[in-house]
Amino acid sequence: MKTRTIATLTGAALLSLSATTVSANGPESCQSVGLANVNWTGVTIKSEVMDYLLETLGYETELTTASVPIAFQSVADGQRDAFLGLWLPTQESMIRPYLDDGEIEQLSANLEGAKYTLAVPDYVWEAGVRDFADLDDHRERFEGRIYGIEAGNDGNAAIQAMIDDDAFGLGDWELMESSEAGMLTQVQRSVPRDEWVAFLGWAPHPMNINIDMRYLTGGAEYFGPNQGGATVYTIATDGYSERCSNVGRLLEQYAYSVEEQSQAGGYVINDEMSPIEAGQTLIEANPALLDRWLDGVTGVDGNADAAALVRDDLGL
Repeated sequence: MKTRTIATLTGAALLSLSATTVSANGPESCQSVGLANVNWTGVTIKSEVMDYLLETLGYETELTTASVPIAFQSVADGQRDAFLGLWLPTQESMIRPYLDDGEIEQLSANLEGAKYTLAVPDYVWEAGVRDFADLDDHRERFEGRIYGIEAGNDGNAAIQAMIDDDAFGLGDWELMESSEAGMLTQVQRSVPRDEWVAFLGWAPHPMNINIDMRYLTGGAEYFGPNQGGATVYTIATDGYSERCSNVGRLLEQYAYSVEEQSQAGGYVINDEMSPIEAGQTLIEANPALLDRWLDGVTGVDGNADAAALVRDDLGL
């Protein structure tokens, strides 16, 4: 496997990247590809697999993990070329200014049928908490807390907006910001004790397999309809997919089903694989993914068949 470079950012200033070398498959700037990432299991798997595919095709890559706002800004500024984690409609207000200003182009969906809203353990749902409006009736059982993920995340912003608006009587509740791993640790610690916990949930994700959980209704104003029903899109710096057409074709064709992403996420959460190991294991179990993703895509030199290059690298 090729050596890969992954950086973690704490500010937009750290996102600067300079790389220009000659490419036979587009302008010289196209040989180096910068990807933004967020520290969520599903997006990280997709990002690290994309990084691996590009390296195997001969591109120089840089995969950088940041918050969602910084990821958007880095793509808008051209400091990163693409990002695989635009959740709509929940991130609509965050992405809209960049789309309207022509700084970012929205490419194809890389995941359809996703879900993103508040959830509770099954025993809490069975006890009668089935809607956002039911939460405050049991404030003491929840200790007035809703568990979110990293600061700056749009899901946290939706929760905080509900609190600020005193929606559903939640004005005196507290958002507990943490991280995906920290939030899930709290939930998984609470469940065996039958403790009541409300948290930010989404699908696809192994949490739906590992935790007996239910999604609440009634939060459409803050999370969108259909219990936060969502589609995840790939975005790129405006004009990138046309200027760097080979990488653009790969970005447009790169998509997972809910089942495929859940399977890969299970390898990480349940089998303790790294994200790239999980992605490669998914490909080995489903080699047809390469035909779907890499149809018409070539190596960086414009000649070699991309799917053949990856199969050879994986020993398929």
